[in-house]
Amino acid sequence: MKASFRPARRRWIAHCSGVALAIAAAASVPARAARAPATILVVGDSLSAEYGIARGSGWVALLEQRLAAQKIAARVVNASVSGDTTAGGRSRLPALLAEHRPTHVVIELGGNDALRGLPLASTRANLTEMARAARTAGARVLLVGMQVPPNYGRRYADDFAALFGEVARAEGAALVPFLLKGVADSPEAESLFQSDRIHPNAQAHPIMLDNVWPVLRRQLG
Repeated sequence: MKASFRPARRRWIAHCSGVALAIAAAASVPARAARAPATILVVGDSLSAEYGIARGSGWVALLEQRLAAQKIAARVVNASVSGDTTAGGRSRLPALLAEHRPTHVVIELGGNDALRGLPLASTRANLTEMARAARTAGARVLLVGMQVPPNYGRRYADDFAALFGEVARAEGAALVPFLLKGVADSPEAESLFQSDRIHPNAQAHPIMLDNVWPVLRRQLG
């Protein structure tokens, strides 16, 4: 009995050891995946496309530099287009998601909708669909809010500013309430804009990055 038991016991120990190794290997997969570099897709308009300023001085380029300086493994894809609206971003997003497979999507659109007087309902619907598409593709979403001057009418300006927060709450997205905080509302605002008084100059873009960074940094973990 003892002679026949020993081989069986050895086979059982070997089997248990194999199971333990398999479990350990499986457990290590999520850990390796968690260390994979993030891909941050920025879908914006001229505020993110470096309109009127030198290449490499916009807030998205500065974001790449900050990530590298802090040794955060992430790739940044700037898919911003000057003059783009939320409708344009919505139409472009599916192809961008398929091509770049981002882990994070930053949506910075809406300002041109307001400049063109487009209905707030369409802006809200487009942002909602973009957030949902990004989430469905497995990405975390960061919505960047915008405001318009009160000369557009107090009601319109208030409703426009509020819709970004409404979409973010409804779709589980993170929110930067106002990209131009500290720029458009600065006592020295004139010195932070280009001659058209619409587009920030290079001096303003580090401030814009500082508005986005704390929220995005939390998303990156």
